Amino acid sequence: MATNSGIEWTEATWNPVAGCTILSPGCTNCYAMRMASRLEAMGQPKYAGTTRISGGRAKWNGSIRLDYDTLALPGTWKRGRLIFVNSMSDLFHEKVPLEFIQSVFAVMNGTPQHTYQILTKRSERLRILSTSLDWPSNVWMGVSVENDNYLSRVDDLRMTGAAIKFLSLEPLLGPLDRLDLEAIDWVIAGGESGPGARFMDPDWVRSIRDQCERASVAFHFKQWGGANKKRNGRLLDNRTWDQLPVTAASVAPA
Repeated sequence: MATNSGIEWTEATWNPVAGCTILSPGCTNCYAMRMASRLEAMGQPKYAGTTRISGGRAKWNGSIRLDYDTLALPGTWKRGRLIFVNSMSDLFHEKVPLEFIQSVFAVMNGTPQHTYQILTKRSERLRILSTSLDWPSNVWMGVSVENDNYLSRVDDLRMTGAAIKFLSLEPLLGPLDRLDLEAIDWVIAGGESGPGARFMDPDWVRSIRDQCERASVAFHFKQWGGANKKRNGRLLDNRTWDQLPVTAASVAPA
């Protein structure tokens, strides 16, 4: 678990699952594939054998590791934090058993001092399993949507029992001018970063921001991205956009 996450919209990460499978275009340059390969090279057995080298780059090979020992970690933190669950995987991957997902939810239910943020691209499985999960109010559930071919993920999210529902429109690979934001509490948008980062039109971001403002939905602009994301920054029209769902007021700062 990382206690000082570099991700702009969270404070810590918790990874009870390692490994994944490339699913859609947003996965092509996934930073977690590169990180998993580095962690394996550093001798961390949790990530051993989760990637393969193809075209000179690390890519997921479909291997999944369930880290039962990590389940207890959030309980060791007494002060509340925003915790991104599975930054190195997808909790709703088809190889993650329902029983393990339920164990993760039991931990989140048992640690109400924290607020948990979960993201998935596997929204259909999320929708199917939703009624088998005990949804506490401190869990924010999100889906990733990179272009308008995957807007059905938003509809699946709406059908879950999550108290807070959010969208991660990152890496943003095309315009999303007709978002249905009904029952959505928060939207994150951002460009791709790192090697091979793909283009993002500033007007795509402005359109999303404007739709959020019209719908009174909290908006967070993460980054412009590119090969050097720090140089490109995260100002949109001369300001930062760091809005959070209204319930975030109850979360203690790190």
